[in-house]
Amino acid sequence: MIHPASVLIVDDEPNVLRALRRVLRNETYQVLTASSGEEALEILAEEPANVVVSDSKMPGMEGAELLSRVQASYPSCIRILLTGHHDLDAVTHAINDGHIYHYIAKPWNDDDLRFILRQAIAFHESEHERQRLEALTQTQNEELKRFNSELEARVDARTAELTQVADQLDLAYETLKYSYVTTTQVFSSLINMRLPERHQTSSQVTQVIKAFLQVHPVDEGLHRDLLMAASLYNLGKLSWDDHLLSLASEKMFGDDRDRYQKYPEAAGELLMALEPLHGAAKLIRHHQERWNGSGFPNHLKEEAIPWGARLLRLAIDFIELQRGLMLDRHVSRDNALKLLEKLAGRVYDPALSRELVAFLQEHAPDMGISDTSVMALSTDKLEPGMILVRDLHSKAGHLLLNEGRELTKGLIDKLISFESTEPIRYTLLVRMPGEETLIEGESET
Repeated sequence: MIHPASVLIVDDEPNVLRALRRVLRNETYQVLTASSGEEALEILAEEPANVVVSDSKMPGMEGAELLSRVQASYPSCIRILLTGHHDLDAVTHAINDGHIYHYIAKPWNDDDLRFILRQAIAFHESEHERQRLEALTQTQNEELKRFNSELEARVDARTAELTQVADQLDLAYETLKYSYVTTTQVFSSLINMRLPERHQTSSQVTQVIKAFLQVHPVDEGLHRDLLMAASLYNLGKLSWDDHLLSLASEKMFGDDRDRYQKYPEAAGELLMALEPLHGAAKLIRHHQERWNGSGFPNHLKEEAIPWGARLLRLAIDFIELQRGLMLDRHVSRDNALKLLEKLAGRVYDPALSRELVAFLQEHAPDMGISDTSVMALSTDKLEPGMILVRDLHSKAGHLLLNEGRELTKGLIDKLISFESTEPIRYTLLVRMPGEETLIEGESET
């Protein structure tokens, strides 16, 4: 029988317990409460919980002692301390003896509390799955040893079976290795549910980085960290007010600007609670640093900025400029690339900026194009003989050129002349004649 996930909240103040129950009433997990450490241990003996949230200061058994005893008796249970801002001794004790997963300061933020508990339950379930896979792997390893002891007498008959067992082991290891990638995708979906549609940029940023790394490969660990960072970089914006989510960053001043500058650091700190996400957390924390040292949060400069964070910044800015999230207007794709070039050496790594701009001038992963033979070009880079692979429409929505049309010099000249009367620059998706095209997705971003 599969038991639903549950959270046990321990606090000696009935008003706090009622408030927490009210905050969590719409959550999918079961909420249990206890008014003392002793009562909490009695409940756990009858009905183990996924997560225990305990107040730090309680009569009799304090929160740090309770979490220490929970850690000793129920090591898989996630432990969270609820504490006042100045209760440093209790936090230190809980970290050292109770090995807490997180601590939440009073008064808490309802959205942050709900998110932390969802994250804790997801982590508990992921750890349970990891342990199951480790047990499976151990069992299969023992079986493999037994098979090997009989190998001399049965080598011919058992070769196929041993190969199958080895494949199962490889699959178990791969499943374990990428279980956190799956969790990251779930977190990314949750983040997008909070953000307005035009702020849901993680998918396009991921597409840009993934395509760029196919041409400029890095080691497997950095590759995985970059893709997870691209999915989760907006995590620190979840606590923003709605009005802040609707502002372009150049329009943020005063307190709004302060909150904006803290979002990379906030996301990094949240993700540091998950050890497999430490690499991604570091990239997210530093993706708003600038090449000249004027960025945030740590004012890192040049090579001191992690390479992955520099690439993440370029990809994010390329997409967010087009979405109107940085400037108080939407920037065309071509002009976004020109801004990346213009700000190289001040905001961006100049060498990396040149490489990414050159790549994006020829390829269009951000526009749903995966075929490397397809190029995304501005009108001044078009050449006669190129084939249009997607319909071109004017700003008003009128069809200018249809898919499959071969471009001639006269047609290109007319297109450039027409473009001079429009307030935007056009980007055309083309390929050279004779090359097959493979387009993923039919809607242009």
